[in-house]
Amino acid sequence: MKKDLTTGRPMTVILQFLLPLLLGNIFQQFYNMVDSAIVGKYLGPGALAAVGSTGSISFLIVGFMMGISSGFSIIVARYYGARDMDGVRRAIGNILWLSIAISLVVTVASALLTHQILVWMQTPADIFEGSYAYIFIIFLGIPATMLYNTLSGILRALGDSRTPLYFLIVASFINVILDLLFILTFDMGVAGAALATILSQLLSGVMCLFYIYKKRSDIHLSRQDLVFRPALSRNLMFIGLPMALQFSITAIGTIIVQAVTNTLGSTAVAAVTAAGKSQAFLTTPTDSLGAAMATYCGQNLGAGRIDRVKKGYWSAIALGLAFCAFATPFSIFFGRYVSLLFLDATETVILDLVAQFLLCNALFYPSLMMVNAVRNSIQGLGYSVPAMAAGVLELVGRCVAALVMVDIWGFVGIGLASPVAWILAIAFLIPTYHIVVHKLQKHIPISNAMPKENVST
Repeated sequence: MKKDLTTGRPMTVILQFLLPLLLGNIFQQFYNMVDSAIVGKYLGPGALAAVGSTGSISFLIVGFMMGISSGFSIIVARYYGARDMDGVRRAIGNILWLSIAISLVVTVASALLTHQILVWMQTPADIFEGSYAYIFIIFLGIPATMLYNTLSGILRALGDSRTPLYFLIVASFINVILDLLFILTFDMGVAGAALATILSQLLSGVMCLFYIYKKRSDIHLSRQDLVFRPALSRNLMFIGLPMALQFSITAIGTIIVQAVTNTLGSTAVAAVTAAGKSQAFLTTPTDSLGAAMATYCGQNLGAGRIDRVKKGYWSAIALGLAFCAFATPFSIFFGRYVSLLFLDATETVILDLVAQFLLCNALFYPSLMMVNAVRNSIQGLGYSVPAMAAGVLELVGRCVAALVMVDIWGFVGIGLASPVAWILAIAFLIPTYHIVVHKLQKHIPISNAMPKENVST
């Protein structure tokens, strides 16, 4: 199913495009939560802490791959918005070459550095072995992650947010089955959870590839489409690399916070892991909203509809605030109980820390929503560097919280790290968005906004 986001009422088309994205992200969080739930329930808090201690490292590397895939898809969306299907196919051809090269380089480098990274992060000795086993397998599966993110990103850029959802749902259930099989039957420990995740991700990527082969003849590539085009590849990297670096810069901040958390012991690590998993599920709509706005703004920029970009921006903010009105009180009053998916009810000390962490974060969910909606809008409009600069501010915020607030307030300082980062980022992003839109209004005509070969701004 293709959806043109350049026509129709902005609120309606954004919501229609957003809902499949939201469901997809929920299922993605679902099978991430299943990993943690099975690990925590059957292997204990130590194993849960081992998996959780690698979350920031995974975000650093896997987030880089997701960011660059998202950047590539924005270029596809802009060609599609300009009704240039030849440009779409040429872009996809070059995306494939870049994706193969980048995934291979990142896989080898991250696998070689895994042990040293865990040492740098001061991973507690009692969970070091489990942490290494888990994240090493995740890193080996980077090509599978890249396959799904690249192909699903292309489909979403063409307005199809439903098909990737269907494949993700199937992969989620397969992940549950593999988790139980590898951990309970084969007794593979945390390595089994990692292997289940990677195989499920590979399955969803293969399903996307099969669907494109069978159903999307409009993006079947000819030999000419597969010709490597340096100018087009530079444009793809111009958008994709800053988005990837933005993910990684943000991840560096979380790594610093994780390293400080590690110094508080495995109990604190387990609490942050359980709270983080609960929060990731509860804040999934903000991530989905951001992804929807990147495609929406990309298509409308290609069509020269900056007026629709502005209307869509305010529609997204309204949708985000409506979500926060529900998520904030739910997280504060019920988030602790969501964490029981990963922890036994007898782990009262850890659960108390979970409640503290969620309270500190939930009060600032509107800031998180704004960061996702505004930053992705800016990226969709082709300005990835300012969005990356916001990531630098997030890094600063998390570093200050981790290195200063923890000394003053202990574990509460860990809970305040992300809110400080969100506030700094949004203080920069809001004026930046208005400057970008004003600039585009002055220089882009109402139609035919994107040249055939040069898509950078």
